[in-house]
Amino acid sequence: MADTKKTAATDAEAGAATVAFLGAGGLMGLPMARNLAQAGFPVRAWNRSREKAEPLADDGAVVVGDVATAVAGADVVVTMLADTGAIIESLGDELDSLAADAVWLQTSTVGVDGTQRLAELAAAHDVTFVDAPVLGTQAPAESGDLVVLASGPEDVRRRAGAVFDAVGKKTIWVGEVGAGSRLKLVANAWVMSLVEATAETVALAEGLDVDPQQFLDAVAGGPLDLPYLQAKGAMMIARDFDPSMKLALAAKDARLIDDAADEAGLDLPMLRTIRHRLGEGVADHGDEDMAATYLTSSPAGD
Repeated sequence: MADTKKTAATDAEAGAATVAFLGAGGLMGLPMARNLAQAGFPVRAWNRSREKAEPLADDGAVVVGDVATAVAGADVVVTMLADTGAIIESLGDELDSLAADAVWLQTSTVGVDGTQRLAELAAAHDVTFVDAPVLGTQAPAESGDLVVLASGPEDVRRRAGAVFDAVGKKTIWVGEVGAGSRLKLVANAWVMSLVEATAETVALAEGLDVDPQQFLDAVAGGPLDLPYLQAKGAMMIARDFDPSMKLALAAKDARLIDDAADEAGLDLPMLRTIRHRLGEGVADHGDEDMAATYLTSSPAGD
């Protein structure tokens, strides 16, 4: 597993590659597209709700109203959309209009089967496909500090790397297409486990008439502490769930993790339970931060 050091895109690399960014109005897509535009890439930005992408015009991106306009003749297409279905619906009929040697950089989290379906779609249209989900939420996306888990053909790594350098602090190339998505599921399993464990610990503290802040203070600075624990725990205590990753998307990722484990013949009951627990909160809190899973367990309710 090779780790490539971040290097700034050269003027030639940035100036030559027109990037079509699909999903440019989301919590992740908007800052990623902005960082690409600010790095000098000509960016055509598309989002299903166009108004969410409009701020990118101030950064020099061209905000377009349809996918066909975004991808026509583009050298690179970046997808950051909710799931496999949304990607196929948006891009599937337009792949033939890309530049002849175009590269598709797929940065959404779509799981093992979803990645395979998208790779087959790309192959059917003779488009080079790079599986490259990212680690990080809204804040690191805004600061350009994402970690890109890239997998795909070696002969496009330099071209893809120039794009990745504009959105992330580190790119890890992990092998053939699909390896990046498998690693992302493993990393997300840890994230989901930590969030749900924090939620139930805070709920337990409240149920036992313990100030949950005392728990956070007790572990602060020690071997049991984590910045993520402190951040998510503080959100739960304050009941402030301004999203950096929406609960609905976390529940979707938890389903992908559980499905992948099942297909691999693994019995992972904790992750299966987390899948269902996150899903319980979606109806009422799907657009809030994934820390809102705490409200399902809170003795005080919503």
